Amino acid sequence: MSSHTAQTELKLVGKLILEGELHCDTGLHVGAGKGSLEIGGADNPVVKDAFGRPYVPGSTLRGRIRSLLEQADGLTTPNELVFVSRRRGQEVRIHQSDRPDDEICLLFGRNPNRVERVSGGDLREGAGASPSRLTVYDAPLDLDSITPQMRENLDDELTEVKSENAVDRITSQASPRTLERVPAGARFHVRMVLDVLCEEDKALLAKLVAGMRLLEDDTLGGGGSRGSGRVRFANLRLRWRPRSYYAEGAPEAELAAAASLADVQALAARETFAGSLV
Repeated sequence: MSSHTAQTELKLVGKLILEGELHCDTGLHVGAGKGSLEIGGADNPVVKDAFGRPYVPGSTLRGRIRSLLEQADGLTTPNELVFVSRRRGQEVRIHQSDRPDDEICLLFGRNPNRVERVSGGDLREGAGASPSRLTVYDAPLDLDSITPQMRENLDDELTEVKSENAVDRITSQASPRTLERVPAGARFHVRMVLDVLCEEDKALLAKLVAGMRLLEDDTLGGGGSRGSGRVRFANLRLRWRPRSYYAEGAPEAELAAAASLADVQALAARETFAGSLV
């Protein structure tokens, strides 16, 4: 847990800018939903931008990191969860607490309208909202990562179609389906911004990086248990922009360049890290 208290004053100290590459070690499927089905297309298409290029939505990356951190910290029990939606058959539960030092809520924000605990009862009155420190942007595809050799073997210009089959255990009847994926070897450009609103927020970078490392040994998107969605981060760049950068045009500080995730984690763990952000 962090050293935040209910009396911690929030005022912009600066912003940590983390950019880098997201590499697909296996095919990646981030679904576009039922509304995007095309005649003759895959049963499960990937999400694409207005130019028809696949991308990773910031909400997908942010949500997966949050989910993995909640699991790792043991925060998926009923007394740690609140309802986001209670529509029958579409219930959504996430972690939210009324503790001022809860790093998950500090990093991802606290919604004052989400107060009903899954275990019954409400969060403590007066817990209120807290702003999200973390912004994760949509990650565009690096078109150069789809090589001419790869394009020769793809089903579409930028994607492949993976055929899958479910077999009924009693009748042995096959139920084939197709899954559109961004191929292994593709790269996306990732950008995250961590707002530092008080001195205590500087420690939240370590929490974010821990979530990113969890993701590297898990999966992103759909079909993860069937081979899709293995990703890793590379060529990371970390910069610090103090409040004076925005108010007075002061220079930014480059803290890491062409770094691995382990390098950034080691940097965030240093006792002198917080003091270097001035």
